[in-house]
Amino acid sequence: MTQRDNRKLINLLKISPQETLLSLSDTVNKHLKTPSPQLCAVTLLGNLVATPDIRYRANPATAVTEIVLATSSKWLDKNTNKYKEWTSYHHVKVEGELVEQALIHANKGDILLLHGYLSNIKPEKNSEITTHQGIVHANFVQKFSKGYTQAINQIHCSAQLISAPKLMLTEQSKHIAQANILINQHIYNTDKQAWQTITVERAIHAWGKQAQYLAEHGNNGDELMLEGKLSYTSGANKDQFIEVKNVHLFKGTE
Repeated sequence: MTQRDNRKLINLLKISPQETLLSLSDTVNKHLKTPSPQLCAVTLLGNLVATPDIRYRANPATAVTEIVLATSSKWLDKNTNKYKEWTSYHHVKVEGELVEQALIHANKGDILLLHGYLSNIKPEKNSEITTHQGIVHANFVQKFSKGYTQAINQIHCSAQLISAPKLMLTEQSKHIAQANILINQHIYNTDKQAWQTITVERAIHAWGKQAQYLAEHGNNGDELMLEGKLSYTSGANKDQFIEVKNVHLFKGTE
């Protein structure tokens, strides 16, 4: 495009070259201030606690349901030399075509494989299971027949430390580190039919060598990548937190 053509375009749009430069500058500054998207991937394989209660929203008509998925884990108690089992109950929101494709004929006890991300949506209060403060928003669901399967409970995410890790010693002389993280997620809002960034805050717990590493090297503002599983406190609120298996820290540059 020639310089003459550029002048014609500017006149046609009725803006000055200075305004064009300012507009470009504003756009660049806006992108610089926008937080970079971070990873948040949750994978669960478990059993449906109850048959889904499917409803439809209007304008446009969209199927939506909230399910509870149970995952169980076993470990060997070295003190008693016996296996112990712990069951976690995950609240999961499913909407749109996923509901009709995978959950229309789902029943209590069916096995579900799902993938999703952490959300700020509040779980329904009329659930049969004690209300959790954390919920998973599904973007993939696959149903299998009833039966027993070895459960999967995994989360991989990148995030930012928003509190300094605290290292403590349990009554069994085991190290545990606790901190809070913030995750910026780029997700598609089906209601608004647009992409948006949401921020989710969660507590993390690390044990043993990972706890010592996090406490010795982690500082408020550091970036990190972690893998672990979703867990819930034993209190009345059943607050959701991430139990860390592996953590990698990335120091910010001055």
